[in-house]
Amino acid sequence: MEQQHTDFESAADAFPIKLSNFEGPLDLLLHLIKKNELNIHDIPIALITRQYLDAIKLLEALNLDVAGEFIVMAATLIHIKSRMLLPRPETAAGVEGEIEDPRDALVRRLLEHQKFKAAAELLHEREQLRSAQWLRPDAVVAGIAGEEYEPELEVDLFSLLSAFQAVIERAKHRPKVLLPPEQISIESRIDQLLLRLSDTEACGFEELFADVTERGGLIVTFLALLEMIRLKLVRVFQSGSFGPIRVYKRARPVDAPHPIGDPEAKHG
Repeated sequence: MEQQHTDFESAADAFPIKLSNFEGPLDLLLHLIKKNELNIHDIPIALITRQYLDAIKLLEALNLDVAGEFIVMAATLIHIKSRMLLPRPETAAGVEGEIEDPRDALVRRLLEHQKFKAAAELLHEREQLRSAQWLRPDAVVAGIAGEEYEPELEVDLFSLLSAFQAVIERAKHRPKVLLPPEQISIESRIDQLLLRLSDTEACGFEELFADVTERGGLIVTFLALLEMIRLKLVRVFQSGSFGPIRVYKRARPVDAPHPIGDPEAKHG
């Protein structure tokens, strides 16, 4: 299986994944608001700015292409934060002037984006129900057993990043094993993960990282998972908001994208 990748094996530091293929800066902000259970109309801008910048640092550490729009949003958050630190102007009577909250424009953008995103997700769900292309095994088992089945939600990029951050933190506390560093390509790691995944059972997100301890191996594994999602080799679901994440193997559709760097992609 590995022979199909010999002409275009990619190292982690040379693997081009564009964030625009997954999510944008407004999606990251909505994720942070949901994760922190915040009121979108009263965003604690200092907290969100700090967490947003932390997420950007992680994206850059993964060598993901942090597009200009993400940097612009970071600058916007910092600007809003600085404006909120300034004292409000006072009228001649000593009463605070009626000026627009610096967050208002951002809130309007978030609400508009949230509305269109919800509409797109609804259309996607209806399409899935009409085509009945795919049913997770645990739903079938629950139906036979007569148990109430709680549907899982397809995971977005930033939920995966949050889970990956947790994996990195736990890896810091593992006993250090002094072994020579092993360089493995993204494509080879994909082959390894596909062999591990079952056609009938889900694999826990953290199980994908069980055989690696070094930061480089963790990063390669995460990038391999992103590429597997892009190539439609797997689907990734989560039980409720911020619940356990599970990975399901799937048959690759005929119209699935080509691997990055695949010579056949030029002729497709």
